[in-house]
Amino acid sequence: MQNISSINHSIYLESEQNQLKIVDQLLEGSESDRQILMNWMIDNQQQSENLALGKAYHALYLNTNPRIQAFLEQNFPLGVVPLTSTSGIDYQPLQKLLAQQDFQGADMLTLQKMCELAGAAATERKWIYFTEVINLPSADLITLDRLWLMSSVGKFGFSVQRRIWLSVGKDFTKLWTKINWKSGNAWTRYPQGFTWDLSAPAGHLPLSNQLRGVRVIDAIFTHPAWTKQD
Repeated sequence: MQNISSINHSIYLESEQNQLKIVDQLLEGSESDRQILMNWMIDNQQQSENLALGKAYHALYLNTNPRIQAFLEQNFPLGVVPLTSTSGIDYQPLQKLLAQQDFQGADMLTLQKMCELAGAAATERKWIYFTEVINLPSADLITLDRLWLMSSVGKFGFSVQRRIWLSVGKDFTKLWTKINWKSGNAWTRYPQGFTWDLSAPAGHLPLSNQLRGVRVIDAIFTHPAWTKQD
């Protein structure tokens, strides 16, 4: 392992991928190492898309040390992702479930939040029509996606699923197989067939079960929120 002064210097200068490795080193190290990590987090708390910041936050969130919990409460009371909503939706409960790595609970709540965004009728029926997807605010869809991204070191999220979909030529049959929603001709059974942790393949979550229909997920992948980022 590098010495403390070397790590203290390099975590500020390295690429995101190397920062992820350094975060692992600091988490496994001494109290002084974790202090370096926490100082870096404070200095970089505006980098809400930095996966290394997300990894550090979620690892410390699960640490029961009172000093660490006090640090998070003081500096990151709402997590590391801005909970932006143009519809007045509260994403804090979802942020907490993802911080706890309760991916199944977070998946269910993601669907609930999307129904809230779609309107009263969708909220009552507990699923969304593909024609309602275009009305979902871009800011909120991006917030949902970033919450999933940052809690999974970039493994889960609608943007991840969309990227895989584009890589297979927008072939949904190939997508289902790649993200393990289908094996051969058999759909993965909900909920026991799904993998609710980080051992799942990239893009496996969020599922939100009702999104498996092609028309709904196609509408999500072609939403203006992503084309603005391409």
